[in-house]
Amino acid sequence: SVLLVLLVLLVSFMYQNCSSCFLSCSKHLADAVVPAVPPKSVLFSLVPESTTSVTLIICCQANEYSHTFPRGPASHGVLGFHSNMLPSNHRGEDRRSSATCLPGRGGVLFGVFDGHAGPACAHAVSQRLFYYIVVASLPLRTLADLDRAVEEDRAGPPLLEWHKHPQDHSGTNGGMSSFHSLRNYWQERLEDEDEDEDKEDDSRVTSALVNAFRRLDYDLSVEAQVHLSMSSPRSCSTACVVHVSNGVLHVANLGDSRAVLGVQEADGRWSATSLTNDHNAQNPDELQRVLEEHPRLERRTVVRHDRLLGLLLPFRAFGDVRFKWSTEMLSRVYKTRLDLVSAVSEAVRTLPPHYLTPPYLSAQPEVTRHRISPADKFLVLATDGLWEMMHRQTVVQLVGEQLTGGFRVFLQRPIVPGMGMTLGGLQRLLLDRRGRVLSVLEDQNAATHLLRHALGDDGYRAVAPNRLAKMLSLPADLARRYRDDITITVIHLNELNT
Repeated sequence: SVLLVLLVLLVSFMYQNCSSCFLSCSKHLADAVVPAVPPKSVLFSLVPESTTSVTLIICCQANEYSHTFPRGPASHGVLGFHSNMLPSNHRGEDRRSSATCLPGRGGVLFGVFDGHAGPACAHAVSQRLFYYIVVASLPLRTLADLDRAVEEDRAGPPLLEWHKHPQDHSGTNGGMSSFHSLRNYWQERLEDEDEDEDKEDDSRVTSALVNAFRRLDYDLSVEAQVHLSMSSPRSCSTACVVHVSNGVLHVANLGDSRAVLGVQEADGRWSATSLTNDHNAQNPDELQRVLEEHPRLERRTVVRHDRLLGLLLPFRAFGDVRFKWSTEMLSRVYKTRLDLVSAVSEAVRTLPPHYLTPPYLSAQPEVTRHRISPADKFLVLATDGLWEMMHRQTVVQLVGEQLTGGFRVFLQRPIVPGMGMTLGGLQRLLLDRRGRVLSVLEDQNAATHLLRHALGDDGYRAVAPNRLAKMLSLPADLARRYRDDITITVIHLNELNT
C-alpha cells in the first residue's frame, strides 16, 4: 500500500511538471512573434543578462535558411534542408553553399567551407567549386553546346540554381579570371580524346568530384601567382561537399569538417554514422599517408606537434600555396613581385621550417558513397566548430528528437523508480524529459536547434538562457578563445522511390 501511494504521488508530480512544461512552451511560441529580428551585428555585441529566451532564439536565427524540394525524382532523394551559421568574430571565416545542378544528369550539392588565415580562400571555393563539379560531370555534348554559346556571345544554359540566404556572400569570385579558368577546364575536357563517358554513375560522380577539387586548387594556385598581394598566401580552406543524385550520397572531404548520417533504428532509437574521416594527426591512416609521401629522413619533421611542418592543423585543404609550391617558385614570386614586399609580412615570406620536398598539403578529396535507405532520415554537414562542442551521437539525437516531435516524449513509458533509485536520480530523469520537450518546441530549423544547444546546453537536453547569453555576449577578441565559427546544414532525406 505504501508503494502504491508513492506511485500515485510520482504520477501526480510528473503530470504537474508536464503541464507546466506545455504552458511554458506555449508562452515561448506566442511571444516569439512580437520582437523584430535584430541586425546581424547583434551577434557580436554584448547581450544584457536580462535578455529573454525569445530574444536569444531570434539572435540565433539571424543567419538561418531553409528550403524544401518538390517531391518526385527531381528531388534526388532530398526533402529539403535547414542551415545556419554563427561567426566567432567580425571576420567570420566559414562559408556555406547549396545548389541544384540543372543540366545533364542533375543532382543536388551542399557544402561547408572552413577558412584559415582569413576568409579569402573559403569564399573563393564556396563560389566556384560547384561550377567545377558540374563541368566535371557534364556529358561532352552538353559542354560543346555551352562552349558554342560562349563563343557566339549568346546565353548558354544555366548550370546551377543557388539556394542562398539573402545575407550570404554572393557574386562570382575573381570575375573574368575565374570564368576563364573554368572555361579552360571544360575546353580541356572537350579536347581529351581518352575520356571515357561510359563509366558507371557511381564511378563517374566520384571521378567528377576528385577532378573538380584538384582542378580548382590548381587554378587557385595559378591565379595566386598574379593576385597574391590581394589575399594572404597563408589563406586556405577545408571543404566538405555532399552530392545527392538518384538516391545516392557522395561525400567529398578535405580537412576536418564532417558529414554524419542520422539513422533511425527499428526500435525508434537514433544512431550516428560518420561518412567522413578527419584529415589531421588524430587519424592514424592520414598520418601514415603523409609520412609515406616524403623521404624517411623527414619523418621527424613532416608532422611536429600534430601539425604539418609544425604549423598547419589540417593535412588536406584548398589554397595555402606556402605548403604546395616548390622553393624555387616561392622565391621567384616573392623576389619578382615588388608589391608583395609591402603587402605580405616578412614572416609570411619566410619558408616553413624543414621545407624540403613539397607539396606537403593535399587537395585530393576523400570520397565516400552511400545509398539512402528507409532508415536514413537526415545528414548533418558541419564545420569543426560544431564537432568540437558536441559528439556526433548527441547531434543526431537532438535532430532526431526534433524531427519526431517533442510531444512523443509523453508517449514513453512512465518512469518507475527502482529499488536503488534516489530522489536525486528521479529528479534528473524528470528534468531530462522536461528539457527535451522544451528544447524541441523552441526551434523550427534543425540547424538553429543544434546551434543553440552547442552554445547553451544545460546538461539536461535543454538550453539555459543565461549560458546562451554569455556565449553570445563574448567580445570579438575573446569569442575565438571559446568557440570557432560554426556552420551547419541539416539535409532531410527520403528514399527516392517512396
